[in-house]
Amino acid sequence: MKRLVIAGCGKLGTIVADAVLNGILPEYELIGVFSRTAKKAEAIANKAHEKGIECRIAESFDNLIDLNPDIMVEAASPAAMRQWAVTALKHGISIVTLSIGAFADDEFYDEVRHTAKDHNAQVYIASGATGGFDVLQTATLMGNAKAEFFNEKGPDALKGTPVYDDSLQKEERTVFSGTASEAIMQFPTKVNVTVAAARASVGPDSMKVTMRSTPGFKGDTQRVEIRNEQVHAVIDVYSATAEIAAWSVINTLRNITSPIVFC
Repeated sequence: MKRLVIAGCGKLGTIVADAVLNGILPEYELIGVFSRTAKKAEAIANKAHEKGIECRIAESFDNLIDLNPDIMVEAASPAAMRQWAVTALKHGISIVTLSIGAFADDEFYDEVRHTAKDHNAQVYIASGATGGFDVLQTATLMGNAKAEFFNEKGPDALKGTPVYDDSLQKEERTVFSGTASEAIMQFPTKVNVTVAAARASVGPDSMKVTMRSTPGFKGDTQRVEIRNEQVHAVIDVYSATAEIAAWSVINTLRNITSPIVFC
């Protein structure tokens, strides 16, 4: 039985917690939760207690680490991932993360990689709302690969970002064109999957990213395309909500303990 904690108890973290508490992940024991919004952590802990499961509410991230888990699910934000990852790994705690945007920073990515290796831990990058990491890695390994990422959103999803203005409600427009590194700087919580696909292939500075805003569009379309001299692959995923991201974490957790793993 692996001891699991969840850092970040919003909608996605709650879906993961429910999967553990409802027996979808029988190889895991949920021992603790931490959220900067205490009520969200309390809601998960209360569900656990109703099932007779002792799940601690950590008052701080350090308190969460003190529970001595085997694996931490991070479902907070790229900023939180940057703050927490190295500390967790130094304690030998493996991480399943959704906040891959933090890895656009080469220095931080290398620090995490070396820390994980030095402390016999691993970082699992959940595919979230995209996929095909296996073919992206394979095509890149073969050599001379080029990759592009396309994202379509509705204008409401772009409110609060530098590209939003009211004209997007009536006008279809390409609102961003650049690299994955540039995209995550402009949209720090909205294009994590571009960094994930980039890290699985040509790197954040080489992955070309285009974002389109379409009036009335709901959800997200994520399309990653990679080609080399022998392979041309397109992975195209539409998701109506962000819930697929949480379920990709659940699938990753299942693979960690499964005797058979689809790679």
